[in-house]
Amino acid sequence: MVEPTGASYSLVLQKGADPATLGGVAVCGLTTVGSVGVIAASHLIKSMNLNPMGTVINPDFPAVALIQESVPKHPVRVYQGDEFGVFISEIQFPQSSDVQFSNTILEWFHGGGFERLVIIDGLVSEDLGLKEDGEIWGVSSLQHGRDSLDKAGIQRIQQGIVTGVSGFLLAEGERQNLDVTVLLAECNPAYPDARAALIAVEALCDLMDIEIPVQTLLDEAREIENKVREVFERAQASALPAPSDEPDDDEISMVY
Repeated sequence: MVEPTGASYSLVLQKGADPATLGGVAVCGLTTVGSVGVIAASHLIKSMNLNPMGTVINPDFPAVALIQESVPKHPVRVYQGDEFGVFISEIQFPQSSDVQFSNTILEWFHGGGFERLVIIDGLVSEDLGLKEDGEIWGVSSLQHGRDSLDKAGIQRIQQGIVTGVSGFLLAEGERQNLDVTVLLAECNPAYPDARAALIAVEALCDLMDIEIPVQTLLDEAREIENKVREVFERAQASALPAPSDEPDDDEISMVY
């Protein structure tokens, strides 16, 4: 039984949604560094044809509708499928709401009878250039979760700190004996890193032993990278030349 850890936000269910019919795996993707989590969660929702389950609403949230394929939506939503659920937030909230968001996710996790919670997040790369491959790291609240990471060939974080919603849920998972795993994909924080999200989705497939098509994510990654490359090339072309070290014959030396 999940113990209360403080206040949470209200989850307003869609008509006909039944959170008691979920079970299985819960995946959470928020808008954090590199937008890795939210890109991965959006891909899961589309590729698995998940149904909208509800919306997380609070008077302190910004009044905004996200328009997607002509359909307006609240930015924080939950979706349901066959023993699979997704919690997604498509805008970034201040750190002061991290604990309240975490409590909301825990209540959804418990109410849906899920067995495992996987959070997809980003980890700032030491090499911020465009590259085809990136690292993926994992950390789990329970030993069998850590064993699953090893079996899937996902590197485990041995020492360090995980912050924000991901960190709070990991710590609560350990405290409450809940199966919580965080997948951290190496990413570039300067733009939405769809390639890092692709790597995270592939790691999720390995971890859960499921198949999810990733071609659209790969196409999106290439499109974003091409735009970033074009911006970089334009910036280089318009940059002023470096000052020359050669002496200028017209230069007049001033001696004081």
